[in-house]
Amino acid sequence: MTRLLAARENADAVLAMALLACVAALAVLVPLLWPPDPLRGVLAATFRPPMAVVEGGLHPLGTDQLGRDLLARLGLGTAISLGIVVLASLISVVLGTSLGMIAGYFGGWVDAVVMRAVDIQLAIPFILLILLVVAVVGPSISNLVLVLGVTGWAIFARVARARTLEIRELEYVEACRAIGVSDAGIIFRHVLPNIFGPQTVLLTLDLPRLVILEASVGFLGLGVQPPTPTLGNLIGEGRAFILLANWLVLYPGLTIGALVVGCNLFGDWLVRRADAKAA
Repeated sequence: MTRLLAARENADAVLAMALLACVAALAVLVPLLWPPDPLRGVLAATFRPPMAVVEGGLHPLGTDQLGRDLLARLGLGTAISLGIVVLASLISVVLGTSLGMIAGYFGGWVDAVVMRAVDIQLAIPFILLILLVVAVVGPSISNLVLVLGVTGWAIFARVARARTLEIRELEYVEACRAIGVSDAGIIFRHVLPNIFGPQTVLLTLDLPRLVILEASVGFLGLGVQPPTPTLGNLIGEGRAFILLANWLVLYPGLTIGALVVGCNLFGDWLVRRADAKAA
């Protein structure tokens, strides 16, 4: 039974790595090596199916309503979406971890204020808050990164606070206080290294949520604006032509699915591995 569980965990890890590697290769190699311009098309090549050859040029994933190569647009769109998600996740984890450590370490009114902010943040539906803020400040890559990052810090703050409450009562932390180590020194030298692992696992589990949110905002037309592609607005543009050219929606959808499944499998594998080490 143990061997079966270990084999399953290894299979999940391999599948996760393969899916994420495929998405990363699409985001990195296609914009660098694939020659067609993702922003300009040829009207004579509109709605050509996958593997079509137009004027001597191959279009492996077909073309869109303006004759633009879908592979080129999908590669650039994946790179942009991944960049937005990664930057937003870094903002979330840094902000949430910092506030959570401060709340857990100092306690008192600081803890109360941070936790009430967490409760308010979690009480508001993420997608509605993001749509409201983006509609007010305007759609752009920087605004979308900031909105996604700032609205996702609460879960990281809760986990960091809970772990900090445990660590601050340990004997070696009390010894550090006794010999005069500053609060900042204790937090950065002793608290942060002990919560780095759990926060990393939580980050891998939170990435799929950010991928779906970014794609949803792009699909609704409030994210990065055309002609710049993202995974969300590629699906949003293609939905009007789904009966005529279903590949416009199929391939961006498969890319989102591969990214979400890969992150979930990788996060689950990290959780099981951490539990096994703790046991």
